Amino acid sequence: MERRSTESGSTTPRAGAAPAVPRHVGRLAQERRARRAEEAEAAARDTSTLSELDAAPPPPVPGWMVEGERRRGRGALSNAAGRFEPHAREAFDDGWQSLDDLPPFRTSVTVEKPRTIINRNDSPDVGFDRSINPYRGCEHGCVYCFARPTHAYQGLSAGLDFETQLFAKPDAPELLEKELSKPGYEPRTIALGINTDGYQPIERDWRLTRRILEVLNAFGHPVGIVTKSALVLRDLDILAPMAERGLVKVALSVTSLDHKLARVMEPRAATPQRRLDTIRRLSEAGVPTAVLVAPVVPAVTDAEMERILDAAAAAGASEAGYVMLRVPLEIRDLFREWLLAHFPDRYRHVLSLLKEMHGGREYDSTFGQRMTGSGPYAWTMARRFEIAAERLGLNKRHTRLTTRHFRRPPRKGEQLSLFGEET
Repeated sequence: MERRSTESGSTTPRAGAAPAVPRHVGRLAQERRARRAEEAEAAARDTSTLSELDAAPPPPVPGWMVEGERRRGRGALSNAAGRFEPHAREAFDDGWQSLDDLPPFRTSVTVEKPRTIINRNDSPDVGFDRSINPYRGCEHGCVYCFARPTHAYQGLSAGLDFETQLFAKPDAPELLEKELSKPGYEPRTIALGINTDGYQPIERDWRLTRRILEVLNAFGHPVGIVTKSALVLRDLDILAPMAERGLVKVALSVTSLDHKLARVMEPRAATPQRRLDTIRRLSEAGVPTAVLVAPVVPAVTDAEMERILDAAAAAGASEAGYVMLRVPLEIRDLFREWLLAHFPDRYRHVLSLLKEMHGGREYDSTFGQRMTGSGPYAWTMARRFEIAAERLGLNKRHTRLTTRHFRRPPRKGEQLSLFGEET
């Protein structure tokens, strides 16, 4: 694996690319507002109707598509320039077989130096207000990943760049300890691995997620983990004691039980069977475990919802959730390319169902709608989930993590309290 080691601070779009916000709002809030504005603009341009979609032929293969051997083991089929870049580039064979000399895409990791590590969010669609992402980009290569558009803020593509040009934050554990030690900090559950998977393959070498868990354990701070990786089992020596104190729960995302489909949709994530086995082993170790049927891809994976819930419940999951496919910004074109390449016969049907769920558009960023959609198809999927979860006894009781163990460990050289801490 190639590695580049460079320092990068906060990154913002070029002037004019995003609406200005007050400096105190912070980089993450700026990125979030810019993304919402771009989604609204893209939705406004998407005026095609369902009848027009049915009548239209499949789109031609774009010029920036990358040949199969160069992207072996990757999810995206193309690497179009980021949306903030002033120029669009594409590979062109001039007849001298010049494309044959291009090397395959390899994973590289760049060191990022943020000032803070806890991200805040105000979305009513999710059950947490803070999260930690030790990495940018994700080698799992899930073609549908909602985090792909964030790579544009680094001047990179949401396509193959997102899977190959990764960023690691080696100071994350120290930054976390500093933030948790602030006198005014109020503990609430931190979500880990939300934007990109904290247990993606490079975690084997960088071990940032493990070090973050060590800090959270030392502070008695609750954490919720979402992952597709069996690597989470490596940290059972930390997770099991945290679970005994009500400090952790883990959710495994399972999109499909079909190994071939999972391979082309999530090429470097754990196989479906390994994820189910991970649920079983976590549950046996006493770690509260959930399954996320996410995302549900209309006319591709939707028929598997009950099977996934059945298998996860049998493995020991006690809670479950689901999320419908979302295709904001660049994901729309990336998903269309993938769909046309792997399921050309379902291309129009899948897109028509997406439009049906979002009022005639392929995506709607409105809170309360973006995760589940609306209309008959969305209603049917919600009822199917509720009936299956009820039948399997899932979500009968939700694990509530506690903050009562939170404390600030004394730092080296600090005098301990004469009478100790109150319990």
